[in-house]
Amino acid sequence: MQSFQKKTKTGHRTKSDMKILLIGKNGQLGAEINRQSRSRKHETIAFGREELDITDSEKVKSRIESLLPTVVINASAYHVVPDCELYPDKAFAVNATSLKNLADVCTRYDSKLIHYSTDYIFDGLKGSPYDEDDKPNPLQIYGLSKLAGEYIVLNYSENGIVIRACGVYGGKYGSRSKKGNFVLNILKKTKEKDEIEVSSEQITTPTYAVDLAKATLDLLEHKEILGIYHLVNESYCSWAEFAGRIVKIKGLTTKIIPVDRKGMDGSLKRPFFSALKNTRAAKLGVKLPSWQDALGRYLATLS
Repeated sequence: MQSFQKKTKTGHRTKSDMKILLIGKNGQLGAEINRQSRSRKHETIAFGREELDITDSEKVKSRIESLLPTVVINASAYHVVPDCELYPDKAFAVNATSLKNLADVCTRYDSKLIHYSTDYIFDGLKGSPYDEDDKPNPLQIYGLSKLAGEYIVLNYSENGIVIRACGVYGGKYGSRSKKGNFVLNILKKTKEKDEIEVSSEQITTPTYAVDLAKATLDLLEHKEILGIYHLVNESYCSWAEFAGRIVKIKGLTTKIIPVDRKGMDGSLKRPFFSALKNTRAAKLGVKLPSWQDALGRYLATLS
């Protein structure tokens, strides 16, 4: 992937020249990008899947042609990992092949394209956080489809940007397709159980959608950004540690039981250590707070 890294030039956009077309406005991340971009006074036109399905190539083309956005942000994804194993055609259609049309149209109309990817493009065997130049090796259909999407965006868009993130959570209700998010699901389980078993071997960088949206928009203030960026909350933890922190902050008595599942979820393989490290954006001054700080702020919004 190193060959895709293009040198970042100096220069900043002004708020007056930013016209954003957002695809996926109803997701945890999309909703926050929509809110924050408007608060920054960017001209933002946002669509949910019902209004603009990423796989509808003609409609996507028509929207971009008519609106001529400065930036297209694709926050849509098929990201329920077990379902991707069951429906690989759908996973690749949403996460990869549909992006060929999107990238082509963005190039034709000189629109910058931002697309989100995942830590699941890595196998987790490095043993330390991955930076933007590390070699991918996905273990499952979800990761494969997201990696294919990265290649398509970076090969077919002259202004393509891939932002990788981990374990995104946010919003009052979380992700509709996932029926919540990790934090909300742990809180729900604490009302039903005295003990909860949580994976201890999977190390990740849980990332708050509020911080990811802000970092994305901060990055966009730099005019000539291209290539791959990791935007995640600082540091890393196991899912068991993350769950323990949730319980502690909320002052609950539920006991978190760390369980080593060997990276397996049934027959599905998940990476052991897939935490990401922000190196490229950090050099531009774009940094996110620690995951501990982010979790505390998110839980405060749920009180």
